[in-house]
Amino acid sequence: YELSAARQNTGTRRNAISVEIPIGIARARSHKAARLCDLFLWMFRVAVRFIESALLPTVWGKFDLHGFEDEESNKEHVVLTMGDVSNGEPVLTRVHSECLTGDALFSMRCDCGSQLQAAMEAIAREGRGALFYLRQEGRGIGLLNKIKAYKLQDAGADTVEANERLGFGADIRDYSMLQSMIEHLGINAVRLMTNNPRKVAAMEKQGVEVVARIALHTTSNPHNEKYLRTKVGKLGHMIEGSE
Repeated sequence: YELSAARQNTGTRRNAISVEIPIGIARARSHKAARLCDLFLWMFRVAVRFIESALLPTVWGKFDLHGFEDEESNKEHVVLTMGDVSNGEPVLTRVHSECLTGDALFSMRCDCGSQLQAAMEAIAREGRGALFYLRQEGRGIGLLNKIKAYKLQDAGADTVEANERLGFGADIRDYSMLQSMIEHLGINAVRLMTNNPRKVAAMEKQGVEVVARIALHTTSNPHNEKYLRTKVGKLGHMIEGSE
């Protein structure tokens, strides 16, 4: 089992720790090997601490803004909530990775900004929900490397090929910080707004029941059609009309 153990720094690859499990154990006691792998994943999880909460009025309504800090990397993550998310009922939820270009600069190269807005609108319409906003720009490679990837895409590479040519994996995001945030908010079941099966698995890995996956589709445009096709073909996203 190969586990990413070191923090991602801009311009560098992650280091990895290889854990060798004897073949006999892996075959005859695969459930024990799986538990061992889970133990190592727990050891190398990203732990964040709660800092403060405040009201955040938006065009869709008033949210509560909860701030969390990863003291090792100095990254700051936030969660937007509306209504009571700790009453035991499944929570309408979005796990959103930071995309400065799409979320704040209105880039048409991706669908991130439109997905963020659609998720906030859906939560406000229901009057209850949570949006986890994680600082993992460019599927984990960072903003400046993302600009380098854009340059490669301008020359013909797709979004996966560009990341790989820079020496990164197709998607190196780490969702382990969700555990501390989920525990603080008291969430134990979600209706997850996502097209990405990895996010479903990430929630379940933190012990959260995903009672439903809700597709989050937005309008494509000539600038992001190739990007959306690549997400379906190479990253396994479930996007209607992009095959």
